Amino acid sequence: MSYQSEAVLEENLIKQLESQEFVKVTINNEDSLLINLKSQLEKHNNITFSEAEFKKVLNHLNKGSVFEKAKVLRDKFGLVCDDGTTKYIEFIDSEHWCKNLFQVTSQVTIKGAYKNRYDVTLLINGLPLVQIELKRRGLELKEAFNQINRYQRHSYGFNSALFNYVQIFVISNGVNTKYYSNNKKQSFKQTFFWADKENKNITNLEEFTKVFLEKCHISKMICKYIVLAEVPKILMVLRPYQYHAVEAIIDRVENSNKNGYIWHTTGSGKTSDFF
Repeated sequence: MSYQSEAVLEENLIKQLESQEFVKVTINNEDSLLINLKSQLEKHNNITFSEAEFKKVLNHLNKGSVFEKAKVLRDKFGLVCDDGTTKYIEFIDSEHWCKNLFQVTSQVTIKGAYKNRYDVTLLINGLPLVQIELKRRGLELKEAFNQINRYQRHSYGFNSALFNYVQIFVISNGVNTKYYSNNKKQSFKQTFFWADKENKNITNLEEFTKVFLEKCHISKMICKYIVLAEVPKILMVLRPYQYHAVEAIIDRVENSNKNGYIWHTTGSGKTSDFF
């Protein structure tokens, strides 16, 4: 196996995401994150915020836990504008998921209990919704998993706490790549490989990026295939065979008059094994 540094892995990933129509932006810190968020929300909602109006938006976004923020993300916010009118602000288009605005950035530095710098971030309408942590080839994936856990403790919840809007984490060393939902209760065992319809794992980062991080697919995963579980108050993301099963059901309903069913063996993860 040839040596490939983390920096090269990151550079190649960003180039690939740009080729997949993510717009590369430079976001160094909290201030530039907020400036970009304002611009993207204005563009997505066809509106221009005054400083006072945008402050109201930020106050709304700042409330709650990761679970509560996931609800905020999916709801519209009734903004009382300076002129007394109310405009409803959408943070993500869940019905037309390809029509959101997609950006990629890297090395965002956030100061919390400690200063942390994140590898690669995918932003949708200016909000950081996918965080990718990379380790050089040869290192264990669990190191990337543990790094994200440190970010959750040390910086995600500080300042505007926008990184608590992350819905999906991706960890990779180039050779092996896995994903999981933003759920502080998860263990490393609850990180998953993506797979195709034939249940063949897609482990290589380049191929995973082509399929899973394709902009419409990752947006659809966030909009349609993350479950907000009310009792434990956690996010749960579907595993690939669950995703393909649901997609097959939808296709059968929309494109035929035939019946169908999904068959699961005991212990296959049909109930709680997908978070």
